[in-house]
Amino acid sequence: MKPMGPIPPEYAGQRGMLTIAGRPALDWLAQRDGPVFVYDPAIVAARVARFRAAFPAIDLHYAIKANPFPPLLAGMAELVDGFDVASAGELAKVERLGRPVSFAGPGKRDAELSAALTAGVTINLESEGEATRALAIAERLGVRPRLAVRVNPDVELRGSGMKMGGRPSPFGIDAVRVPALVRHLVAAGADWRGFHIYAGSQALDPQAIIDTQAATIALAARLAEEAGQAPPLVNLGGGFGVPYFAGDTALDIERVGAALETAVAARPDILRDSRFAIELGRWLVAEAGVYLARVVDRKESGGETFLILDGGLNHQLAASGNFGTVVRRNYPLALAHAMGGEATETVSVVGPLCTPLDRLGDRIALPRGDVGDVVAIFLAGAYGATASPCAFLGHGPAAELLPRDHSD
Repeated sequence: MKPMGPIPPEYAGQRGMLTIAGRPALDWLAQRDGPVFVYDPAIVAARVARFRAAFPAIDLHYAIKANPFPPLLAGMAELVDGFDVASAGELAKVERLGRPVSFAGPGKRDAELSAALTAGVTINLESEGEATRALAIAERLGVRPRLAVRVNPDVELRGSGMKMGGRPSPFGIDAVRVPALVRHLVAAGADWRGFHIYAGSQALDPQAIIDTQAATIALAARLAEEAGQAPPLVNLGGGFGVPYFAGDTALDIERVGAALETAVAARPDILRDSRFAIELGRWLVAEAGVYLARVVDRKESGGETFLILDGGLNHQLAASGNFGTVVRRNYPLALAHAMGGEATETVSVVGPLCTPLDRLGDRIALPRGDVGDVVAIFLAGAYGATASPCAFLGHGPAAELLPRDHSD
């Protein structure tokens, strides 16, 4: 038997039938031929409120790559100060929602730069070559480009699931080359918007985040001094993790917020008029989502029991262990009708795909599950539907549902 991660607190205390956003799990599946993702906007709103309390002087940006479901974005527009996108396709989802937008990511095509410049969004430049192209396109369009510099920092976020700094990288411009580029942008007449400095993701160690944020502020000040330009905004990135696996502990953001408040209050003079932002994705939405799939077969093989679902890694790649993890571990999951029930057997929960990688629960303890029962996989609000190969083997996508989405 292998352990599972902790069920999010909003669901962990439930008994009997799982309730999501005030409705029984089976109601969300009614009259639908296949699995569904259900997102509870109240959990998202509570996360934003908690952030605001912990970071009262810091802007909050939502990185929509975590979950770009349009009804979710519409609600998020009422809660956050800006959106971060990574493609023209993502830009199209948010450019009419009335919030500032920044565009990050390497390999922006000329058409994407043109769309961003036309829409007046801030482009986080990832290279000197991208800067040259952005300036030339802006001149052709007759617009003043809003340009920030993404810095490849000379520090990394300790304990992060995905390190984004402190090493050669396709992301951002090496810190040593940033001041010259800033001077060039200002001399070229660009509307320089500041720095984007992102060192890593999925960190659960508050001290590691505190240390990285302090180092980021110091780096921003040093680069600004060398460039001779005070940045209007310093985007500190994000990196806030959520507890997916056994042994994970939820991040103490109140501790992080108190330390950042102290660091910002003591910031160097060149940053005195700069605003600061934190850019979050999964921390805001992961625990708000639940993936529901039906058991279509129960089988025994070699002394092991398998529950086979009508959806798998084609919808929930991350839960299968094939999205950014080195060692496969179990996400929290449950039988939807038996929350809090006594485990009576050890089973593996798998999807319908013709690959041994399609395993959502590896030898876990559950109450007995039979054909027709529903399995709930938690922490499905981030990097689920759009981060998974939904067209693989032609099974099709899962439905996505939100209480305010009247399509449900």
